Amino acid sequence: MEAEKREKEPIALISLENGVENLGLELMEEKQNTEGTRLTKEEENHLKEEIWPLLFWRRSLKSLSKARNFCKVHVQLFWWILLGLMCVAYAAFLLAACVLDFQRALALFIFTCVMFFFLSHSLLFNRLFGKKLMRYFKVFGKSRLNYCLKWGMGAAILISLVLWLILDTSRNPKQLISFTGFCLFITILFICSKHHHAVLPIIVFFSCVMSVLYHMGLMQWLIQKIAWLMQVTMATIATETLSVAGNIFVGMTEAPLLIQPYLADMTLSEIHAMMTGGFATIAGSVMGAYMSFGIDSTSLIAASVMAAPCALALSKLVYPEVEVSKFKNEEGVILLYGEAQNLLEAVTNGAAISVGVVANIAANLIAFLAILAFINTTLSWLGEMVNVQGLSFQVICSFALRPIAFIMGVDWEDCPIVAEMLGIKFFLNEFVAYKQLSQYKNRRLSGIEEWIKGEKQWISVRAEIITTFALCGFANLGSIGIILGGLTSMVPQRKSDFSNTVISALLTGSCVSLVNACVAGILYVPRGAEANCVSFLNKTNFTTTNYENYVCCRDLFKSASLSLAVLNVSKSPSFSGLWEGVESGAETLANCCQLFNHTSCPP
Repeated sequence: MEAEKREKEPIALISLENGVENLGLELMEEKQNTEGTRLTKEEENHLKEEIWPLLFWRRSLKSLSKARNFCKVHVQLFWWILLGLMCVAYAAFLLAACVLDFQRALALFIFTCVMFFFLSHSLLFNRLFGKKLMRYFKVFGKSRLNYCLKWGMGAAILISLVLWLILDTSRNPKQLISFTGFCLFITILFICSKHHHAVLPIIVFFSCVMSVLYHMGLMQWLIQKIAWLMQVTMATIATETLSVAGNIFVGMTEAPLLIQPYLADMTLSEIHAMMTGGFATIAGSVMGAYMSFGIDSTSLIAASVMAAPCALALSKLVYPEVEVSKFKNEEGVILLYGEAQNLLEAVTNGAAISVGVVANIAANLIAFLAILAFINTTLSWLGEMVNVQGLSFQVICSFALRPIAFIMGVDWEDCPIVAEMLGIKFFLNEFVAYKQLSQYKNRRLSGIEEWIKGEKQWISVRAEIITTFALCGFANLGSIGIILGGLTSMVPQRKSDFSNTVISALLTGSCVSLVNACVAGILYVPRGAEANCVSFLNKTNFTTTNYENYVCCRDLFKSASLSLAVLNVSKSPSFSGLWEGVESGAETLANCCQLFNHTSCPP
């Protein structure tokens, strides 16, 4: 009976989780037959040949299991080793870049310092010494020392700012105009305060990158760090700060989704700050469209980043907090990850989203350009009835908004063009305004003359940069419906609150762009000559016009005209300045006169 049972019992393979043990015993069991006699040598060799592959496979699985268990136990150690090697490689790369050309690697160096600060704060303050330091500072939380430190730091910053303005503007007094405009806008907002006491492939690329960064969690981390920095320095609430920080990267309807669970309980001041942030900034994907127009990418990025803290500050100036926020004591707000399950799905989702953005941009350009043409045709027809020729929307804006353009720091001769674009941005759409700015920039770079038949063809580089900052934002009349529709769909019960604050937020968001433009005018320093005009024009073939040719020929015209005015000579002109004593001056002047018309050109 025992022999029959033994014959029926299969030899079970022990699972990999329990390990493979006692192989010799199993082999001995298989060596015995049902009668209990041992096998012959031939049968034993034959049995070994059959069992040997199985034993080898099971021993390999056992080794593999041990290796896998070892990796599971030490996975954290392997991760830190890999991270350390990557940090060492990056540090070596950064050091090499700084040694080769520090000016070229300055942006990377600053970015590294900012990331190092955030990582150090997250590691040292939050994980190691945060609780101890907070307990220590709570002792002095409401003491006189805290107020002295706070006001002392503010006074030091104010004195430093005044000294810097005095030293910096002494060399370029034109910057004081922008500073005056900055103070004027702040004063107007304070007076209007509620409570005085209290291209398109680039778009696809940007959309895909944003979707991937959201899937990996890097965008959430970056938004939280920027929000933390603004919350600490400006004493704002976590919800409104996160929404405004998110507006740097996403649109005015997507940013409130970051704090959607908290919208129902936000105060009116927090809602005003959230709306102001949406009106004052632009989305990352739309920024790609503006770059495809030819707008300066550095100015665009700086304007969008500067708009976030400025929106919070001006919003609290216009609509101070007079209610008790329910999120004042919250340690943080949880940001959710994207819906994509893997990296490839995140890329495809971003590309799919970009289709809507592309269609929206194309539809906006077509619609608003058509509206602008209709308005201009109507105004021209009405103007002809009273003998006013050339009346258009741009002409009206050039007169009405010219003072605003001037106090931002724009030269008076460029103010009409800048005022036109400001009016187009506010009353129509920023797409059309940026498109028009790119046309003026392309004219300047092509080297055409600045004035043709009494009409200015392009504006200066300083005016271009100031205008780029002034146009950066969704603050236009059409955006009112967009933001109200998005917020009302999230929290329908607060529709009246949204409607009551949207106009104030729109005007505040417009002023944010104008204030940032004033700051750009204060900080703008004219660049020196890219090259010596004498050597540059001597090497130029004068077959095509460009901006460098125009600038150098204009300097040559000024040098020749001054000399001719003094000496009253027309056939053999002499020159002053850089061209004084240059033998090829007359020949170069003749070549410049072939491209550009000027009074210095010989008849």
